[in-house]
Amino acid sequence: MAARVPVILRTAVAILLPAIVACACGTAPAPRAAALRSPHRAATKSATPSPSASPSPSPRPKHRHKARAAAAESPSAKPAPPAPGSGSQPTGPVVAAGCQDTFVPAYFYASSDWTQAIDTRPAPGVMLLNVDSGPGTSPLSHFQTLTKQAQAAGITVLGYSSTEYGAKPIATVEAEINDYKSWYGVNGIFLDLTQGTSGELSYYQQLANYIRANVPGGVVWLNVGAYPVQSFMSVANTVMTFEGSYSSYVSDQVPSWVSQYSPSHFANVLYATPQSDFDSAVNLSRTRSRAGFLFVTDLSGSGNPYGAMPSYWSQEAATIGKC
Repeated sequence: MAARVPVILRTAVAILLPAIVACACGTAPAPRAAALRSPHRAATKSATPSPSASPSPSPRPKHRHKARAAAAESPSAKPAPPAPGSGSQPTGPVVAAGCQDTFVPAYFYASSDWTQAIDTRPAPGVMLLNVDSGPGTSPLSHFQTLTKQAQAAGITVLGYSSTEYGAKPIATVEAEINDYKSWYGVNGIFLDLTQGTSGELSYYQQLANYIRANVPGGVVWLNVGAYPVQSFMSVANTVMTFEGSYSSYVSDQVPSWVSQYSPSHFANVLYATPQSDFDSAVNLSRTRSRAGFLFVTDLSGSGNPYGAMPSYWSQEAATIGKC
């Protein structure tokens, strides 16, 4: 009887039967890494810069469900945080009491956009330098000049490195840190795609220690995109606790422990924010989210929200930089 079964049907059965058995037994592997990481990976870019277009499109805005899961971990699962005011927390660019500061994810190439940010008064507290989803393969004089101009204006410049939620080898991230230091003389590093759960704490602590030991100034920012387990607050100078649209920001949940830390420990990014909602966004960031560093843009998260400066940047700088 089996010999009469058409060849194509017998082939299909041979391919599908093992998969059906594996699923029934619970042994089929789940594509975890691809499902979690692919929506956030930076777009493939040319290494050759063009004066009219950025060689480094921004990493895509992150889905935040992983980070929200971190905040939901049980208290017993997280290492004890340092006591507020104990002096064990790192220091970096500091926002004065009752004040707030702008920062700029400068993931664009154009000198005009950099100059717009640098020439702002008050100048942004921090600018994030993303050459090519990292430092690239060789130094670019274009970004060397812009970095120096920003630093001359009193701006802290942080090099961009993605950690792929703790999946990127530490040695690879350390190599990127070294390149940013030697090629661009940055003041610290912005670690993107940070997994803010207790299991990854040692990974990020090791990177933070390396940054502080090897980069003069050694400022460390972590981008979790939501609230991590509290122990991460002892690792970084500043943690980005929100990266998303204004419409999502309105209903964001803030844990009670946030009140134990100064606003300098928190940064927020709000994209797809119409000018009509700008004042409300700033008010929420101050009264609820305690964000000492804030970047608001009207560019959409469905495209590249960091491809240019916000259309209302002058209003933003005047509002956020005012105590």
